[in-house]
Amino acid sequence: MFFPELFRKNDWDDFFEHPFHMPAVSQSNPMKTDVRETATGYEMAIDLPNVKKEDIKAELHDGCLTIHATTSQNHDEQDKNGNYIRRERFRGAYSRSFYVGDAIQEQDIQANFTDGVLNLSIPKKESVSPEKKYISIN
Repeated sequence: MFFPELFRKNDWDDFFEHPFHMPAVSQSNPMKTDVRETATGYEMAIDLPNVKKEDIKAELHDGCLTIHATTSQNHDEQDKNGNYIRRERFRGAYSRSFYVGDAIQEQDIQANFTDGVLNLSIPKKESVSPEKKYISIN
C-alpha cells in the first residue's frame, strides 16, 4: 500500500497548503535579533523558538558576547496499533556573536528567557583607552 503522507511533510508542501502562512523561523537565520538602544544601554531580544532554557548558553570573551542554543524536535506519528507511519527527527545547534566592548563584564549583563525569547540588557560603558606615554627625545 502506498502512503502519500510519508512524502508530504516538507517546506514546499506547507507553503502551497497555506500560501499566506510564513514559518516563524527561517532556517537561514534561526536567531532573529532585535537590538534597541536606550539612554543607559542596549536591549536585545533574540528569538529562540522550540529551545529550552537549559539548552541556551551565553558567553562573554574578549568583548564578544556569544549566544549558543541547541534544539531537538521529534515528529513521530503512529497508527492506532502503535506502528510508526513516519518518524522525523531534527537536532540543531545555533550560535551568534555580538561585539559589546571590552569594558563590559559578565555580571553587567542581565538575561531573561520567556516564551521563546531571550532578552538581554547590556549597559553602556565607556571604553578606557590606555594612556599614551610619550618618550622624550633629546
